[in-house]
Amino acid sequence: MYPVKVLGFGDNVVDRYDHLKIMYPGGNAANFAVYAKRFGAERSAYMGIFGSDAAGNHVISSLEEEGVELVKCVQLLGENGSSKNTVIDGDRVFLESNEGGIRGDYRYVLSRFDLEYIRQFDLVHSGNYSFTERELPKIKKTGVAISFDFSDDSTKEYFERVAPWVDYAFLSCSGTDLAVIQEALAWIHSLGPKLVCASRGAAGCVAFDGERFYEQAAVPVKHMADTMGAGDSLLTAFLVSWITAQKEGRADSIQECLHKAAVFASQTCEIDGAWGHGVRYED
Repeated sequence: MYPVKVLGFGDNVVDRYDHLKIMYPGGNAANFAVYAKRFGAERSAYMGIFGSDAAGNHVISSLEEEGVELVKCVQLLGENGSSKNTVIDGDRVFLESNEGGIRGDYRYVLSRFDLEYIRQFDLVHSGNYSFTERELPKIKKTGVAISFDFSDDSTKEYFERVAPWVDYAFLSCSGTDLAVIQEALAWIHSLGPKLVCASRGAAGCVAFDGERFYEQAAVPVKHMADTMGAGDSLLTAFLVSWITAQKEGRADSIQECLHKAAVFASQTCEIDGAWGHGVRYED
């Protein structure tokens, strides 16, 4: 459906649902790769580090089942990234994390051969839990567009350090006043990204392209499971549809792409975990 080639670079985890004793594969960069594939991207790949434990092997097999390309991944002896969560009134609540496991101890350093691989793609997506910040200048030199999820806890100094290397910046601002969000988006845009978007949970999202703000309401969820992955699926669907429109010279507007993204995000909320594939675990 979408002639776009995208790469998720960075974090993968298992999300352990403490109240169910079920773990689901996740992580912003891995989620991006899966959602891009499900949304209809021509090619979707993930590049990152897995642990050697049962959790790491579960994420690998789940990504393979989804048809995500993994040829540049590394699996090392150690614990895979994981977080412990619960769900309260349909909203996911994080309880604790192992800070990326082996991925937090051993950073992915891009070689000239990795960069040649990256040149095959239209866009690389990463985020502030990926430990990839120092690799962004290398990717920038390839000419491939970069999207980055700053989540909801990036500091002013972090934005100033990372945003200049980014083409598309995303952040989470649930519960924040719209005027405050618009001021933040304008400031982040001034640092370098050509488009900045903030997800607002049930309030939808708002984007800024340097000229105007675009507001998109959330699409109602028919059968709520939980909100895990909602923001990741929103940014993925927007990027895939927007980049396709640009490549094909179509007149699709940012507003149209945001609507497609909101519909896709609402469907994600009907899935247990970020994208299913849950298995039981023991403490």
